[in-house]
Amino acid sequence: MARCGAGLCCCCCCCGERESRTPEELTILGETHEEEDEILPRKDYESLDYDRCINDPYLEILESMDNKKAQRYEAVKWVLVFAIGVCTGLVGLFVDFFVRLFTQLKFQVVQSSVEECTEKGCLALSLLELLGFNLTFVFLASLLVLIQPVAAGSGIPEIKCYLNGVKVPGVVRLRTVVCKAAGVLFSVAGGLFVGKEGPMIHSGAVVGAGLPQFQSISLRKIQFNFPYFRSDRDKRDFVSAGAAAGVAAAFGAPIGGTLFSLEEGSSFWNQGLTWKVLFCSMAATFTLNFFRSGIQFGSWGSFQLPGLLNFGEFKCSESDKKCHLWTAVDLGFFILMGIVGGLLGATFNCLNKRLAKYRMRNVHPKPKLVRVLESLLVSLTTTVMVFVASMVLGECRQMSPSRHSGNDTLSLQDISEDVNSSIKTFFCPNETYNDMATLFFNPQESAILQLFHQDGTFSPVTLSLFFLLYFLLSCWTYGISVPSGLFVPSLLCGAAFGRLVANLLKSYIGLDHIYSGTFALIGAAAFLGGVVRMTISLTVILIESTNEITYGLPIMITLMVAKWTGDFFNKGIYDIHVNLRGVPLLEWETEVEMDKLRASDIMEPNLTYVYPHTRIQSLVSILRTTVHHAFPVVTENRGNEREFMKGNQLISNNIKFKKSSILTRAGEQRKRSQSMKSYPSSELRNMCDEHIATEEPPEKEDLLQQMLERRYTPYPSLYPDQSPSEEWTMEERFRPLTFHGLILRSQLVTLLDRGVCYSESQSSASQPRLSHAEMSEDYPRYPDIHDLDLTLLNPRMIVDVTPYMNPSPFTVSPNTHVSQVFNLFRTMGLRHLPVVNAVGEVVGIITRHNLTHEFLQARLRQHYQTI
Repeated sequence: MARCGAGLCCCCCCCGERESRTPEELTILGETHEEEDEILPRKDYESLDYDRCINDPYLEILESMDNKKAQRYEAVKWVLVFAIGVCTGLVGLFVDFFVRLFTQLKFQVVQSSVEECTEKGCLALSLLELLGFNLTFVFLASLLVLIQPVAAGSGIPEIKCYLNGVKVPGVVRLRTVVCKAAGVLFSVAGGLFVGKEGPMIHSGAVVGAGLPQFQSISLRKIQFNFPYFRSDRDKRDFVSAGAAAGVAAAFGAPIGGTLFSLEEGSSFWNQGLTWKVLFCSMAATFTLNFFRSGIQFGSWGSFQLPGLLNFGEFKCSESDKKCHLWTAVDLGFFILMGIVGGLLGATFNCLNKRLAKYRMRNVHPKPKLVRVLESLLVSLTTTVMVFVASMVLGECRQMSPSRHSGNDTLSLQDISEDVNSSIKTFFCPNETYNDMATLFFNPQESAILQLFHQDGTFSPVTLSLFFLLYFLLSCWTYGISVPSGLFVPSLLCGAAFGRLVANLLKSYIGLDHIYSGTFALIGAAAFLGGVVRMTISLTVILIESTNEITYGLPIMITLMVAKWTGDFFNKGIYDIHVNLRGVPLLEWETEVEMDKLRASDIMEPNLTYVYPHTRIQSLVSILRTTVHHAFPVVTENRGNEREFMKGNQLISNNIKFKKSSILTRAGEQRKRSQSMKSYPSSELRNMCDEHIATEEPPEKEDLLQQMLERRYTPYPSLYPDQSPSEEWTMEERFRPLTFHGLILRSQLVTLLDRGVCYSESQSSASQPRLSHAEMSEDYPRYPDIHDLDLTLLNPRMIVDVTPYMNPSPFTVSPNTHVSQVFNLFRTMGLRHLPVVNAVGEVVGIITRHNLTHEFLQARLRQHYQTI
């Protein structure tokens, strides 16, 4: 019934929970709170309709569906899933091609300038050139985010919310994927410490949402007559496949992408979806691999580059017989690295949360230009820090002959084909190179490969300073108004940490047999796991990216330890940003303590309802004076009301569930009458003042006999526009409301828009019938009631809503425990859950807002106060 309220953001300390009441609980309880505890800016989010509406139009489709049509319908799904994978791979190809092009152009110009100015003493000019490139690219990325604000960030929190059942405005629009894909290539090429792999997940999800619709709001003139898959439930499955395809294209890991969609993304899963998601991921990996291999190597069909990020092959040198990728003794170091990675990840999340809160309070309320200036400030600071660190803090080291002799599996020439040379000699004499500049003045993917596969090329001081700078700057960068990912910066930061540990073990403990690349990989896994808190999917992604199955055990142990350590202090970075946005995300289950509450404790008792046959004037009034997205369809048992009130104990027991709704019902007619003043028909304004006499109750009859007579007439004839009045007695206000079904706001608006009604002199059979395709034609953006032209509608006409309502929605008893309510709501993907007592009377309704953690905590405190 009620519009989905916002899950209120967390304002407690990011590394622990306070024992006192949070500002959100005080707000729910109606109590005041101090100014310093003011909650962050938030907005209300609507829910998605994942539950099927089994009404007459839907049943007509089922009756016409035979086995052949069902098989064709399933075949079309497979074709669309394949198309989603192919398109996602092409989006990844587009991003990768232009990132490489712009990065190569920037580094060529800057490198030649640095080499000249090192001798002439004009390094300030080189810095200005680098600033010119970076600021221009970041400015373009910020402008694209101004066009579509939801394109900022990685998009993973938004997609996670969408798959949980929350409608985030604009998250799956065509304009979003255009701004996201174009913006992220400018962000990466602009030298920001961000990655392009995270936005690929969002891009794939948008492709999955839009492609099966064969239409777009941005391209209204392009329309196809394809009425299938036009529901939130069907779109949800395609979005899951698209998100998995994005992961597969980013890392070349189709199985990891499938597990990512299952573990981190989708809240609803079935066995049939597993194969479709895996097939979509394979299509994305195949497409990207095919085109990248052909473009970069000219060998079409060789499939040498499976994803945007390739870790290379981990293999010891043949000349070193004592070398092993890892041993049982190393597991102890890996566990310690997992603990440190979890601590570092928790610190990263804590700092980033504080920065995000500061932005929400001080940056976002200001003009949009301020967000662009913030992005330019971050770019300016990053560029200056990188340039100064490479010039001042970099160490000139001797060239190692092993880079030409193939001591490691990948030579430096092999892993840096996108730039002239992976070894940077900036500010260093001949036969030496700058180890800091080698990391900073290369694409992030090349820097990761160097940390994974080059032996002895970076000093501990350089690795420590690089880790510290990358940690702080990437933490500051994530959250500004540019498309940005967090996977690659976390991997690079963790790889530097792992190489530092390996160097220390070799230098101070004498463990010369250890393989530095393994420690770099474990360090990357530990830090990334400490930030995002993923386990199974991240393990498979890293294994597929390394092509080394023997790394499965150490990676899994490291990620588990990092997750456990980080969870002790705070949540993962994506969950933190979900909470800060105020999204009412529902977790997998509630706390055990919540079972002290019942459905009657958390439901919304103030109902706005409609009758099976309702006049247009009443429907317009309801839609204009409420923001609810669903309405119970009820009838009033006028003939039995006195009998019920006198002797029925069940009705008496449920009176307490109605007391809080008396004022709402009594004032409902007044609100509707006031809203009619804006109705375009003068006839309706006159009709609103007319008094309709109340039907006299029939003589007292046997209760059982009356129930038997109405057994096959579930919708008795009522005055369709009659609603509670202030003149009603207490007995009349407690009149039982028999529940018959649930109808959505979008369905009522569609009926009014198409003039589906009948006159008083006709029967309901004369009312026009709409098919399922006609009812969903305006999906996903149904017209607003205030935008409809109702001048041609007679307000006295009656709308029969029974063919279009859901006659059998999920319902719960007022005495149902909260854990049962939560599990039903969460697993079935519901948007509204009516609360119906033992005699079929609706006494309240539960929405997503009533099941959020903050709301339940507030109700539990009220429960304790009552006791």
